[in-house]
Amino acid sequence: MDILKEIKGVGHFAAIAGLNVVTFSTKSNSGTVFCQLKPWDERKTQSEQLAGIISEMNRRFASIKQARVIVIAPPAIPGLGNTGGFSFILQQRESTDDIKGFEKVVRNFMVEANKRPELGSAFTFFTASTPRYTITVDREKCKKMGVPLSGLFNTLQTYLGSFYINDFTLYGRNFRVMAQADTAYREDISDIERYYVRNSEGNMLPLKTFISYKVTESAPVINHYNLYRSTEFNGDAAKGYSSGQAITALIETADKVLPEGYSYEFSGLSKEEIDAGSKSIVIFFISILFVFLFLTALYESWSVPFSVLLAVPLGAFGAILALTFVPKLSDNVYAQIGLVTLIGLAAKNSILIVEFAKTRVDGGMPLLDATFEAIKLRLRPILMTSMAFILGVSPLIFATGAGAVARQTIGWTVFGGMIAATFIGIFMVPVLFCCYYKICVWERET
Repeated sequence: MDILKEIKGVGHFAAIAGLNVVTFSTKSNSGTVFCQLKPWDERKTQSEQLAGIISEMNRRFASIKQARVIVIAPPAIPGLGNTGGFSFILQQRESTDDIKGFEKVVRNFMVEANKRPELGSAFTFFTASTPRYTITVDREKCKKMGVPLSGLFNTLQTYLGSFYINDFTLYGRNFRVMAQADTAYREDISDIERYYVRNSEGNMLPLKTFISYKVTESAPVINHYNLYRSTEFNGDAAKGYSSGQAITALIETADKVLPEGYSYEFSGLSKEEIDAGSKSIVIFFISILFVFLFLTALYESWSVPFSVLLAVPLGAFGAILALTFVPKLSDNVYAQIGLVTLIGLAAKNSILIVEFAKTRVDGGMPLLDATFEAIKLRLRPILMTSMAFILGVSPLIFATGAGAVARQTIGWTVFGGMIAATFIGIFMVPVLFCCYYKICVWERET
């Protein structure tokens, strides 16, 4: 917390000792610090943006050798996971490995995953090497000395933990009575030697007579996902790679290194991204299908609409180029929204040419003459409407502030697509119209 006070861009922070917010487990050697950044307009430089602040935190926290400090961004959509980035669940399904064998598989997977260039980091909080005390009860001696096991365990619970007695009311307030050893008598495991337990004859016997203890290693928390023993890996994609490439890298690593009896699943945003991956392709093709049906009804032809729709790949080509040459952007849901928008925008320019050309051809004008006249008449409207739209999305391209990357992604996608669909499409669409119309006429004549 002293380090956080010195980092620019951090406004307020609060700490909770004993809580691991990622796994929502309580351990004495865990803690969570929640940081709130200063308002956006007060963070002017790049180092005061989220990525810069996280990088600075990681650099400074590396000097702390007594603890493992991990800086985690919050999830993009609250409620879908506890962290930003991917959420990979490694599961022990059919294996009979003990907890140490499970830890070995977890560590091996983490080492191999961090070798992948697509992954900036992959980490888990699972460990089976946390020191703990194991208490062994000599049940035979308890039986000989007349000490009931329930009394022995209740003694341990009451002194070391606590035991609820009752409530009482005093001065108009309710108070709860809890039995527990004083702090000075439960600070160390050796304090057990001071405790006594009553046997069946009413005599008080030292508890150390019946128990022994030793230091062992085990897992402080064992999580289960869909009933299987599991652990969650979190992390982010490396710079220059998309979240989809990071997910693919995790799948390839798991298929390569996980032994028989182990499997994996995704949760949170990663699961939603995988489920939505195939749906976006379906939505894209359904959009094209509806545009095709509308054009078929407009031109009363099944073949002429193809000369319009073939301008759509030109728009997609321009969008892909824009996303490729702007390094900070990636093919995410905002880019997919832009691609669906381009279907109608790219088809609009083609419709202006094809509609005029087809009307004149149906009126008896030669195909080439009708096409050239349509180009001359509709060139100005095409350029005017296209430039108006391109200039209209420029605020998205140069957007700043919170959520700027989302707006920039949509802006660059439709900007690049419209540039290609306009300045390449005005040359390609007339050629496509002539080719398809000749084929259509040839089929009709034959």
